[in-house]
Amino acid sequence: MEALRVGMLGGGVVGTGVARLLRDDAGRLAGRAGRGLELIRVAVRDGNKPRDPALPRALLTTDADALVQDPRVDVVVEVIGGIEPARRLILAALRAGKDVVTANKAVLAQHGDELFAAAHAAGRCLAFEASVGGGVPIIQALAQGLAANRVDSIQAILNGTSNFILTQMTEAGLDYPAALALAQQHGYAEADPTLDVDGSDAAHKLAILARLAFGLSVPGNAIERCGITQLDPLDFRFVRELGYVIKLLAEAWLLDDRLALHVEPTLVRRYAPLAEVRGPNNAIQVTGHAVGQTLFYGPGAGAMPTASAVVADLMSIASGSWPRVFAAGRIGLAEPRVRLRSAAEITSRFYLRCQVQERVGVLAEIDGILAQHKISIASVVQHEEHPDSSVPVVLLTHGANLGAMRHAVRQLDQRPSLVRPCVFFPIAE
Repeated sequence: MEALRVGMLGGGVVGTGVARLLRDDAGRLAGRAGRGLELIRVAVRDGNKPRDPALPRALLTTDADALVQDPRVDVVVEVIGGIEPARRLILAALRAGKDVVTANKAVLAQHGDELFAAAHAAGRCLAFEASVGGGVPIIQALAQGLAANRVDSIQAILNGTSNFILTQMTEAGLDYPAALALAQQHGYAEADPTLDVDGSDAAHKLAILARLAFGLSVPGNAIERCGITQLDPLDFRFVRELGYVIKLLAEAWLLDDRLALHVEPTLVRRYAPLAEVRGPNNAIQVTGHAVGQTLFYGPGAGAMPTASAVVADLMSIASGSWPRVFAAGRIGLAEPRVRLRSAAEITSRFYLRCQVQERVGVLAEIDGILAQHKISIASVVQHEEHPDSSVPVVLLTHGANLGAMRHAVRQLDQRPSLVRPCVFFPIAE
């Protein structure tokens, strides 16, 4: 059987990893796929830039449009990232009758409807295992391994940069600036880490998982999110004392065909599976009505883990073992059954810290405001007063509505007994 001929858009870190795997493991990959995988063309911005030997100059071109139209190319790998020109080139490749493998979570989250419809119209594969979780095989797990299940919830750590920073703040006691600097020093954070630390990257990935697991089309930028930049070391000390850790969780909760999606710092019970995910690793916890709770764990980013997922997609296409729904271009097409509901409707227990003046009646005042919003206190922790004569009061609540909690906190922040705004986090159950 003839080799599957691959054209690749992008020769950066991930593209180099893909080229290296295809070159160094050619025999083993061909044996498993049933045919060879041959990289025949790579489109790059600068053809004269020094590159890894896995990307010989003879393969390089600066004409990406010509690559996607090249009749010799069977499948196009897109690893350039971003929205444009990635969206345009993926569409062109599909319309030219080529299968596409992409690692691009942003373009799928923002333009998934258009891209999956184009794949369906062309009868081609749009494979995207590398778009979520790097080397964690979550996409085919949802499409195949868990296909018999109604997915009831997803709780996931989807951004390695944020998880590394939170690990350092938890275990080394660093504040956010110091933990970010360490992440940048180790290469886990970009010079501008905004999309990682403000929750946007995790929201894009959650949008892809929601489309696959629940058939709901929602742009990544429409998902409620709160990042980690304002986290205070004081809360890490209280959280540790209470037996929890703080994780940036991307969550999806299905109730009566209505789905709530959000990304925010969340308390996870120490020693729970998600609490044990350290450093730059990712984990996705999926609960199905039949199988119960499952956990997928591994490196969430980096050249070789992401390249591993890209090449796995190529092998599935080469062998014809790609799921039929993928091959028909139907995977990812939205279904009308599930509707979006506001994250404010989610019910959770909460951690609440109020920095208050040291005087009689303050706790009763807090309790009264919470009671107005039908929020009851489960426990209270109070330490000695600070030099400014204020006291941190930490409360854990019973189950309450997130929207009600937000209203209560806004009301608390207006009270003269509060010396600074309250801090609150949901608690994962």
